[in-house]
Amino acid sequence: MKNAFYLFLTGVLFCCFQSCTDEIEQTYHHYSDEDYELLSQYLNLPQRTYDYTPVTNLGVSSGAAPENTFHKATLGRVLFYDNLLSIDESTSCASCHHQSSAFADNVQFSEGLDGQITKRNTLPLGNTIGFIKYYGTDLSTPTGQFSWDESKASIDVQSEAAITNSIEMGHNMSNLTEKLKKQDYYQVLFRKVYGDKGVTETNILDALTEFVNSFSSRDSDFDKGVLEAGNPRAYLPTLSPSANNGREVFNDRCGSCHDPAHNAIILSSANNGLDLVYEDKGVGASISNPALEGVFKVPSLRNIELTGPYMHDGRFETLEEVIEHYSTGIQNHKNLHEFLKFGNHAVQFNFSDSEKDDLVAYLKTLTDNSFIDEVKWSDPFK
Repeated sequence: MKNAFYLFLTGVLFCCFQSCTDEIEQTYHHYSDEDYELLSQYLNLPQRTYDYTPVTNLGVSSGAAPENTFHKATLGRVLFYDNLLSIDESTSCASCHHQSSAFADNVQFSEGLDGQITKRNTLPLGNTIGFIKYYGTDLSTPTGQFSWDESKASIDVQSEAAITNSIEMGHNMSNLTEKLKKQDYYQVLFRKVYGDKGVTETNILDALTEFVNSFSSRDSDFDKGVLEAGNPRAYLPTLSPSANNGREVFNDRCGSCHDPAHNAIILSSANNGLDLVYEDKGVGASISNPALEGVFKVPSLRNIELTGPYMHDGRFETLEEVIEHYSTGIQNHKNLHEFLKFGNHAVQFNFSDSEKDDLVAYLKTLTDNSFIDEVKWSDPFK
């Protein structure tokens, strides 16, 4: 009898706990009917938010999401695609970061306000497994920073720089805040995340960061092969013989600078011998250090097939051109990275024609088509 009572009590407690859990989940995963009706006038959003839990490596989440993470990322998504962020309401973050291009642009230099052209090629935002981990947004783990010259320490700083840049979006953060306060859909979205604090400069940047941090590309043919083989350096039977040959060449010749698993930073930045004289000094200009002239960020190669043109100045249209540079075109600049030098001379890898073809085949296995089709990272505006 006593055991039966304990079982009954346990069942009651479980049901109460489950009910409370469901209620809590509903409060932060759902918009009220009234709020959702208002949002639906402008936006294609689900009433139950998408799961934006960040992922930092092959399918492993970075931990339990805080209660407002999903709503914050949803707000960031709306901000990312909203032309209101530019002074003349002509451009958004997405104008230069297209999901179809893994959040890069498909031109050498992007067009900003009044037809102005940016001075560097647009870096892709969505070409990593775990944006947080790769680019060092967690400042307790010092790794790479943002922008080609690594002058931006976080996504917040990078986002503010783009919003206030006179070529890109040309806005003043204070004026932008006042503009967004006048939009009833932002009243709902900000209140859901930040309560009475509402629309502030800090909260705008915080929400953009949450959205960008949720980007995780981990479903390429390469990833599927690694999951099956359990080792990025092993032969991957899911890939073609050509791609496997290219993987071997890559790991042997390119693996000193680019992580063979494409999950981590080996070199944050380097001079890769593009020129003997650089008009754009890169990191050297941003910190006034001649020893770093011509040094630029080493980006992840995930989705590299989609993110051309390539290099900080977009000089290479194709992967074949990039490979030819490393095969025969490395210039012996005074700051050329040691991995690309042999003694006092620049290395020329002299790839054979078949090696070039195999490298291209391998790099294309890093394309994640599900990433560029994922609705939760797409334009939400009607």
